[in-house]
Amino acid sequence: MTTKVLMVCLGNICRSPTAHGIMETLIEKEGLSADIIVDSAGTGDWHIGKAPDPRTQQAAKRRGYDLSHLRARQVTVADLDDYDWVIAMDRQNRQNLLNMASDANRDRITLLLEHAGQIDAEVPDPYYGGEQGFEQVLDMVETACAALLERIKLQRVG
Repeated sequence: MTTKVLMVCLGNICRSPTAHGIMETLIEKEGLSADIIVDSAGTGDWHIGKAPDPRTQQAAKRRGYDLSHLRARQVTVADLDDYDWVIAMDRQNRQNLLNMASDANRDRITLLLEHAGQIDAEVPDPYYGGEQGFEQVLDMVETACAALLERIKLQRVG
C-alpha cells in the first residue's frame, strides 16, 4: 500500500517545495520511493505553474536538494481525501485546510514541526526576508521531515 504525503504552504514556492524536495530525497535514500509518494501545494492560487522561488532553489541546492522539477499548484478538496498525511507549514494554512476538510479527513492535517516535537510551532515564511531565512527554513524542515518519515515508517509497519 502506498502512503501519500502532501506538504502545504501559502503559495507553494518556498516552504512546501522545500519540504517536498527534502522529503523526496529522504524517501529515495531509504529506498522507499515505490512506497511513499510526496507532493506539495499551496492554499493560494497566484503562483500556479511557477517553479519554486529562485532563493529557495539556491538554498536547497547548496544542501544537495534539487527543486527545479517542482511546479506550484493549489490544494484541492480532493487532495484532502487522497493524501494520507496533509502537512501544513503554519497555523493559518492548517486552518485553511481544516476549513476545506470533511470530518473524515480532518485528522490527517497536521503542522510539520509537530512531527519534530514542536507543538503548534510554525515554519516561518522566508519570502520577504533575507538569505538567512531560507537557511533557517531548511534547518527546521530537514529535522521535521526526518522525524515525519520515521513516523510514517512506524505506521506502515504497525
